[in-house]
Parts: sequence; structure tokens; C-alpha cells
Amino acid sequence: MLGILHKLVDDVVRTQALRVTDAHGKTHLFGTERSDIPTPHVRVNARAERNIALDPSLKLAEAYMDGDLEMLEGDIYDLLRAVLSDVARVEEMHPRLNALLRARGAMYRMLDRNGLTRARQNVAHHYDLSTELYELFLDEDRQYSCAYFPTSDTDLDTAQTLKKRHIAAKMHLSREGLEVLDIGCGWGGMARYLAGTAGARVKGVTLSTEQHAYATARSAELGYGDRTEYELQDYRSLQRDFDRIVSVGMFEHVGKSQYDTFFNKVAELLRPDGVMLLHTIGNAGPPAPTAPFIRKYIFPGGYIPTLDQIAAAAQRAGLYMTDVENLRLHYAMTLRNWRQRFLARWDDAARLYDERFCRMWDFYLAASEAAFRWRGQVVYQVQLTHQRDAVPLTRDYIAQAEARLAEAEERLEPQRITG
Repeated sequence: MLGILHKLVDDVVRTQALRVTDAHGKTHLFGTERSDIPTPHVRVNARAERNIALDPSLKLAEAYMDGDLEMLEGDIYDLLRAVLSDVARVEEMHPRLNALLRARGAMYRMLDRNGLTRARQNVAHHYDLSTELYELFLDEDRQYSCAYFPTSDTDLDTAQTLKKRHIAAKMHLSREGLEVLDIGCGWGGMARYLAGTAGARVKGVTLSTEQHAYATARSAELGYGDRTEYELQDYRSLQRDFDRIVSVGMFEHVGKSQYDTFFNKVAELLRPDGVMLLHTIGNAGPPAPTAPFIRKYIFPGGYIPTLDQIAAAAQRAGLYMTDVENLRLHYAMTLRNWRQRFLARWDDAARLYDERFCRMWDFYLAASEAAFRWRGQVVYQVQLTHQRDAVPLTRDYIAQAEARLAEAEERLEPQRITG
């Protein structure tokens, strides 16, 4: 094994264990084996050794995608668990890796302007993939964001319904007929839920042609066409105001340079007594550039905000943060469910694309779960208002609203909520 790679792996893998069979067929054991965690075993060829040694944060993923890294025991998640448990310390120890991270961060900042054209291109890269792909692993309502798990054995469809209920409760939907804007509405499930359980009139905007077509057709099919409207439109071009605004899993795509634009527009669109609920992946550690694999292959232009970055931009727009919740490990559990479903339908995904795509998607789901378990990623739900008294002064109203929404769900036919 290359000396530089041997030292890197030896520094990274300490509290767990990893076996590596190198390009010459020699097997090396790193770290400390444990009885409670199986030891993954990988085999790498010469190209993988060289590439990973030079740029591990990108080339580990590409080696797995290209078949240059083969799992002999365990799977890619087991490898990531062994690697990521101590990797933060290693980044501080290795000046070369630190310099590479800083250089990437500077380059991303120059590129992340996310104007109207770039934003549409970035969205199409991920969300306009084959609609059949998402059917392989999402719940029936196609909720492509963090679910809400009261217990570890809650099934995915239930957890996603509970997520929508939790968000709707925080929106303080105090009467029927409220006009709601859903920024980044996805396949329309949140809008259908708000229309069905709270009698809201919802306008959803998205930049994905696939999502727009599905949301429009599905709402018409389920009888929500008179209470839901979907537009293929950038939120920055909206000119009317709303009683409530919700945005779920979209803020990660805004880009740091657009934070003031986003919250200034929210402040403009939100009526004086209105409420906005922002649901976004967040970074609980210091600000950091997007992981290069995610940036290159999954979400170009994406950036994970810290809570203070959200708070500062919202405050500059004159908005109050009236409630903040950290969902912590809920997204790790969501991703675990997605990956299990995807692996069960691997052959179907390979027929849609190919084996390399499947390995890429496997790495994406496994690495994302690992990031929520060991790399400080969380989900923030942030409630924003113009007026400090726009919502009740205690949080009791949230549980009370969830109870009412649960009753409304029971009154509706299940398919009218979930589709």
C-alpha cells in the first residue's frame, strides 16, 4: 500500500477497525476491532490507492462508484462508519487536507451565485431524474425530506405523515381558507396535506418540471385542484402576499450568497400577522463547504447553513425567530429507511440507469446517513414572524394543533392525504 495512504488510514481509523487488501494482495488491519461492531473489509486497486491518497473526500466515493474499491465484508455504510468516527480530528492534523478543504470552499463561494438560470439547472440535475427512481425508495406521498420518528420502529409512511402534521401545527393554521405559499413544493404532498386537513388554499412553486407535472396531476386526481395551485416559478419572482409560508428541504439549495435575498423576499411575501415555517438541513458545527462528492454528483450549488447564518439573515430582514427545533437524528433514521428500500430495489434502479449509478446512489444515501450520525448535520425547524405575538406565547398550541390535525386525517380517506 502507498505509504501516504497507509498513514492517512492509520490516522483516520482509531476507535473502530478496518481491513484493507491493497493492490498487491496484502491485507492490513487498522484501528481496534470491537465485538459490538463488525470490521468492514475492502479491496482497492492501484488507481484507487493513488486517487484516495491525494483527495480522499472525493475519490473514496468515486472509487466505489467505478468499482476500484470493492467491499469484501460489510457494505459501504460500514466503511463510512469506520472512517467518519474520527475524521474531524484528522482533518485538523493534516495540513494538506485542510488546505484542500479551504481551496474548495473558496472556489464554491465564487461559483455559488445561484441566479435564476443556475438555480433551475441545479434543481434539474437532481429532481428531474426519472420519476420511477423516486418511487423505488420514497413513501407513497413522495416526501423527499426528513421524516418525524416518535420511535425507532415507526414505519416511513407514518413518520412522513407525522412530519407534515408537526409542520402544519407550527404554522398555526387558526382558521380555514388561509392562503399559504409552499416554496420548493416538491411533488405537492405538503400542499395536499394543508388543503385536506386544514382547509388551506395553497400555492406551490418549484423549478422542477417533473415535480410540477406530478403535483398538478395528482392534486387534480385527488380532488384538490380547487385548493392547490402549482407553478413552475422561482420564488423570487412572486409578487403577492400570503397568510402563511412553508418551505421544506429547499433552503439547502439557496446558496449562502442568496440568504439575504431569500429572507427579504419572505418578509415581503408574508402578511403582517403571518407565520413562516422553515424546515432545512443544518450544520451544527462551524461553517463548512459542501462535501465535494455531494457537490459534484448530487446537489450542485447546495450549501448547508449553520443556525447563526439563518438567524442573522432572518434578523436583517426584520423577522422574529419565534420557535426553533433541532430534529437531530430524525434524518439519519429517514435515510436509513430510504437506503434499505433502495437496496431492495437495486435491480430496478439498474434497469433505469446502470450499476455505476446505483453505487453512486448507495454512497449518497449511506454517506448522508453517516453525516447525520457523526458529522454534525441536523435538521432545523425555524418559525418566523413579523410580530412577536403572531403565535401563542407558549408551545402548548403545537401539541393541541397536532391532535386536531390527527382527527382531520382520520376523517379523510387515507389516499386523499397521501396520494
